[in-house]
Amino acid sequence: MTPPVLLYGHPPPILFREPPGALQVSPLEPTGADLCETPRSPFGSALILAPPGRLERDWVLARAIQLLPQGAEIVALGPRDRGGARIAETLRGFGCDVSDEPRRKHRICRTNRPAQPVGLEAALEAGAMRLDSRLGLWTQPGVFSWDRLDAGTALLLEALPALEGYGADLGCGLGILAVRALQSDRVTGLELWDIDRRAISCARRNVSDSRALFRHGDVRRSEGGGADLDFVLMNPPFHDGGREDRALGLAFIEVAARRLRSGGACWVTANRHLPYEPALTSAFRQVRLAAESRAFKVYEARR
Repeated sequence: MTPPVLLYGHPPPILFREPPGALQVSPLEPTGADLCETPRSPFGSALILAPPGRLERDWVLARAIQLLPQGAEIVALGPRDRGGARIAETLRGFGCDVSDEPRRKHRICRTNRPAQPVGLEAALEAGAMRLDSRLGLWTQPGVFSWDRLDAGTALLLEALPALEGYGADLGCGLGILAVRALQSDRVTGLELWDIDRRAISCARRNVSDSRALFRHGDVRRSEGGGADLDFVLMNPPFHDGGREDRALGLAFIEVAARRLRSGGACWVTANRHLPYEPALTSAFRQVRLAAESRAFKVYEARR
């Protein structure tokens, strides 16, 4: 039997076809395996679409080397303007002999797992989940706004009233909005949704409340009941693979409108340049600008 391939992310099909039977370990794949928990096994090779952030990227590469047997092939690639140009340097720092090829605006690095890799522990520690003393929260490189309070989230926190009923935090991240929501004893339950497994893992530590229900999944494909929520909180994403995708935020608005009961409220924060007003006005009975700054707006939209 051919050993499986360790697969991280989805390399562009024009460059690589995903190997059949590969084990997907990206934290952004709800049906995939958890790279943190993946045991050493006889993987034959690894194919990695490296993330752009340095700490996150180095952690992924170090973890792959840790799991693979000596001599196993590693192919790691990334857009050259989003960290791809730094992959070879990282792998060489781990003791790998690397070939580096430019192709279709990507850098493709090939190497084999060395017999005695170096520097793995430092990279694994730097990219691991940790308690951030400034935030007072558990966090991990790669999660949205992992090392600071996002300004849009901060503006929404200032605008939020005391909430009540059963709600959802769509794209919960570290759980900052959820912590605020659950300060109200009139909240009966709160679903925390995020497509990033690391975000859900951090949120489980940050939100120690029995009313919290954690959902690792794609909000756009959620199968929650219709018209069952009293409120929705969200700072929706508008980047996919590092590129702006305004359809993401619009899809979140559609989900919120579908799941809110009549009279329920959606509290949403967004960058000023994003065209959410028409979508909100179309999907909700009443839309109010609740707060704004030079960079962000907060809306309260009611069904």
